[in-house]
Amino acid sequence: MTLIGIGVIIIGVALLILSIFIGHALNNLANVLKGVDKTVEQLPKQMDDIMKKTGDMISESNNTLSDVNDKLRQLSPLFYVVGDVGNITRKFSSSIADVTETVKSKTAGAADVTDKNNVGGLYGTFALAYYWLRKRNKSKKEEGTTANENQE
Repeated sequence: MTLIGIGVIIIGVALLILSIFIGHALNNLANVLKGVDKTVEQLPKQMDDIMKKTGDMISESNNTLSDVNDKLRQLSPLFYVVGDVGNITRKFSSSIADVTETVKSKTAGAADVTDKNNVGGLYGTFALAYYWLRKRNKSKKEEGTTANENQE
């Protein structure tokens, strides 16, 4: 055998080894593509299931939203009532504060009398009660004269 013959045999063996390696790689690629094919075949069925479940979920969401809207419509009058009660309470406490301020200003004179006379304790209480009684009788007399004038 000549050198050319030996070179051809080496090239042939190398090509044989290369073809075996390429065949093995292509066989593995074919197996991967078969797996992809099976996955792609199942994909439409899975997508149909997903779409059906998504549609069901959207339908349930719409029903829940409708239910919440109905319940809010039913509760709206309650919120208005609570708001009205809050306004009435505010007005009532405002009028209580006004009455308290009026009583405070009216009793300031009695406090001045008790401070001026240096009166305290039980005697001071009686003096304050007497002062209020006099003031009340005086206001009743004024109301009585005003009522008599209005009747004539």
